Formats: sequence, structure tokens, C-alpha cells
Amino acid sequence: MFSGIDSLDSTIILLYFALVFAVAFWVTYRERQEKSQVGYGSADFFLGGRNLGWFVIGASLFASNIGSEHLVGLAGSGARGDMPTAQFEVLASLILILLGWLFVPFYIRSGIFTLPEFLERRYSGAARSYLSILSIFSYVLTKISITIFAGALVFEVLGVPFWTGALIVVVATGVYTIFGGLRAVLFTDMIQMFVLVGGAVAVTFYGLQALGGWGGMVATLDEAAAASGGTISKGSFFNLWRPVSDPDFPWTGLMFGAPILGVWYWCTDQFIVQRVLSAKDESNARRGALFGGFLKLLPLFIFVIPGIIAFALAQKGLLTNMDDPDQALPAMINGFLPSGIKGLVLAGLLAALMSSLSSVFNSSSTLFTIDFYKRYRPQASEKRLVYVGQIATVVLVGLSLLWIPFMRSLMEGGGIYKYLQSIQAYISPPIAAAFLFGLFFPKINAKGAMLALWTGFALGITRLVFEFLTTEEIIFTNPGSLLDLYVHSNFLHFAIFLFLVSAVVLIAGSITSPSKSLEELKNLVYVKGTKAIYKSVDVWFTVGLIAAVIAIWLVFSPLGIGR
Repeated sequence: MFSGIDSLDSTIILLYFALVFAVAFWVTYRERQEKSQVGYGSADFFLGGRNLGWFVIGASLFASNIGSEHLVGLAGSGARGDMPTAQFEVLASLILILLGWLFVPFYIRSGIFTLPEFLERRYSGAARSYLSILSIFSYVLTKISITIFAGALVFEVLGVPFWTGALIVVVATGVYTIFGGLRAVLFTDMIQMFVLVGGAVAVTFYGLQALGGWGGMVATLDEAAAASGGTISKGSFFNLWRPVSDPDFPWTGLMFGAPILGVWYWCTDQFIVQRVLSAKDESNARRGALFGGFLKLLPLFIFVIPGIIAFALAQKGLLTNMDDPDQALPAMINGFLPSGIKGLVLAGLLAALMSSLSSVFNSSSTLFTIDFYKRYRPQASEKRLVYVGQIATVVLVGLSLLWIPFMRSLMEGGGIYKYLQSIQAYISPPIAAAFLFGLFFPKINAKGAMLALWTGFALGITRLVFEFLTTEEIIFTNPGSLLDLYVHSNFLHFAIFLFLVSAVVLIAGSITSPSKSLEELKNLVYVKGTKAIYKSVDVWFTVGLIAAVIAIWLVFSPLGIGR
């Protein structure tokens, strides 16, 4: 049993692990039995047989996306009154509408395995290689590493040493990913979605109960604001909107910059879109994206609100082990939840982390196998491709374990790792531009795409380097200068700038050389007569999701409960 918690909580966590493995192996066994006559191939391992329904897809979109930045970061933001961070979650719901209606028709009809493969068909092999290498590199250095790190920290709560916890997370997740492929990942994600949401709801329920309900929490915040002499504002805890002058979350950056990053992450990243590619048809793919959009409204309520509750509990003297806002969720779990419920919530945290890790393992092995191995070994058998994918996952597991010592020193030694995390944000606008403009303008060609990708990459990495050098006081910029504006402008405003520059280069570079014919671009661009295949329920899902987003924007605004 785990030494950090009692036997009931330990039993619940062990039962969770048993359930995850049982589901993974059962799903895999059933699939291989069904395929025994025709053979188990690469489409089965990497894309779950391309026959999955919308509920599984939507649940997996949500579960695989939830990581340590949600479990710790969003709750911490709630505790410190930084609710605008939740805008990224709310905006994701709208971006998933774009995925379902704008991108899905071309992804499904083109029959692609990977998003870099789509870029090759639309532009060139060079564009494919660019995105593949960039994706795998960023997955190993960011997504995989920080997820393992966070999982190991959860195990430390259970009394398990850090390195033992890291090994358990990697090996446990790697085993069912290697054995079962995407289908096992998707179905375990579905189970983990229920456990994660259930655990977060439990935290919210017990916290509000201790405060006397929602009204009690609001009254506590009012008292804290009155006693602070103006340093605490109740409105900051319930307001998603900040003025243009805000250094961190100006509304202009959130409304126009964040969606650019969202298009890259939700519509063009293999890690996410691979779930949609596994759909049995276009309608299920779209509906899965829309269902995922509804689920993405939950983090505001199951992560940010519990952070606010934690702050209120601390003000009442009911939560004494929260020294820092980022400790909001762990503090509530350790010092507040009753036995049994604590085990459920910890299982939920592990569920979220394992979902993210299994998803990135599978996506990375897919990119390596399809975008590199299969391109140079086009005659490779289906059995060989599955085998290479499994070996690639094993290698990723090994690389992840080797990277942990370096990653942990970066996390604990200073600010270098946060710059490493920023790489994804600084390289995403040109990728989003290449996909978006490529869908709508047949005249955009490979020359323009590569110029835009490399120009955007150079500008983004230059910003990253200068940001680090100025923060470490290696170089200095004159306030008000162009260099100072380039280096220190708001992160989201810089994303807008980078997207616009990439778009201009994309168009200008395409003018000077011929583009592919419309026949070559079939199922890759919008042309006259292109129609989406949908049912009326898809439209109603979309309308309902948009209405829900607008309602949240109004409720959590200066005109709503934050006033």
C-alpha cells in the first residue's frame, strides 16, 4: 500500500490502475479477434481501425488534453484571482467547432494518417518533414517530460519516491499504449474522463459545503476584499475580461491571439487530431469534436472554481497548508478531503496525466512510423509498420526516462524550462497560417508555405532567445525601442504579429511560382461545390455550444457575478 495515504485511498487507486489495464487489454483483445480474418494492420494500431464513434472521440479529446497545467496551473490561477486564464479553455470550445466544420471534411476525405502527411499532399515533402520533426521534438521535450514530472509529484503525495513514481507512470502507460495502440488509448481515455471529472466535482462539492455553499464563498471573498484595503478584488475572481493595457491577459490578445494558437493546437497538431482521424465517418468526427467542445467548458468549473474555493477556505482558516496559490488543488486534496474521496481525486489526477502521456506516446510513434519509416520503406508490410510503431513507443519511453534528470534540474533550477515550453507558442502561428490559407486558396503553393514556415520559425525563436537573454540580464533593450517592443510585447499580441507576417510571406512567396492544379488538390482545398456531410443534430450541437460560450462570457464578466 502507499505510505502517504490510508488503506481505503490506496485500494481505490490500485483498483483504478486495474480498471485501466483491464479496459485496455479487453478492447485490444476484442479488436484483434475481429481482425483475425483480415489481419491487424497499421490503420488499426495507429487510428483504431477508423471505426470509432463520436462519444469516445470527444471524451479522448478532453482527457488527452488535460495535463499538469490544468491540474495545478488553472487551480492556482483561480486562487490568485487570475480567471482570464480560463479563457483559453472557453475559446477551445469555439476552435473545436472550426475543427469539426472546417477541417474535418478534408482530413477524413483525404484518408490521411498524420497531419504532416496532409501538408505533403497540399504542399510538398519538405513541409511534411518540417512539421514531423518539429512535432516529435516538442513532444519529447515538453509534453512527455512535464507530464511524467507531474505524475511523479502525484506519487510523492502517496509516499512513493519521485523516481519510483516517474518509472511507474512511464512503464504503466507505455505498456498498454505499446500493446493496444490508439484504440486502447481512446477507450482508457473515456474511462479516465469520468474519473477525472468525478474527482474534480468531489473537490468542488466538499469545498463549497465547508463554506456554506456558493453564497458562503462569495461572502468570504467580500470579507477578504474589505479587509485587504483594495489589494484583493472580488471581481478579479469572477471576471474573464481584462483591459487592453493588462500586461498578461489583454482582451485583444485573448480574442485575436489565443485563437491562432488554438487553431494550431486543436486543428493541426497530431497529438489532438489523431482522435478525429479515427472516426468511422465525417459526421462522427465532427460530432466528436463538438462533444469535446462541450467538455472543454468544464475546466472553468472543475479547476478554476476549486482554486477560488481554496482561497476562500484559506481565508476562513479551514485550509492551512496552502503556502502558494499553485498548491491550491494539492492542499485541498491533502488537508481537506475525507478518506476514500481523496483516493478518488488522486486517481483522477493520475487519470489525466496518463491520458496525456498515452496520447503523446501514440501520436509520436505514428509520426515516426508513417512520416519517416513508411516514406523510405513504402513496401513495408502492415505487420512491419505495427511492429515499428511499437518499437518507436519503447524508444520514446526510454528517451523520456533519460530526459527526466535534465528536465527536473531545469524545473527546479530556474526559468529555463518555461522558455522551453514557450517554443510551441512561438512556432505555432506560421503552422496555423499554412493550414488555414492552404484550405481556402488553391494558389498558395509549396514555395510560399516553406518561406512562411521558416520565416515564422526564425522570428519566433529569435524572440525566445532575446527574451531569455534580457530576463537573465545578459543584454538590455531601450524602453520604447523597436527591439524592446519585439521582445517584451504581450505574448498573445506577438502571436497576432507572427501570424500576419507569416500570412504575408505565404502569399508573396506563392505569387512567384506555379501552384498545383485543382485536380491535384482534390479533397485538400475548398472549391466550388465542396459541402460538409452532416445531420441536423450537428447543427443544433453547434448552436448550443456557441450559446453556452456566450452565456459563460456574460456571467463571468463585469456585468455578471463579478460585479
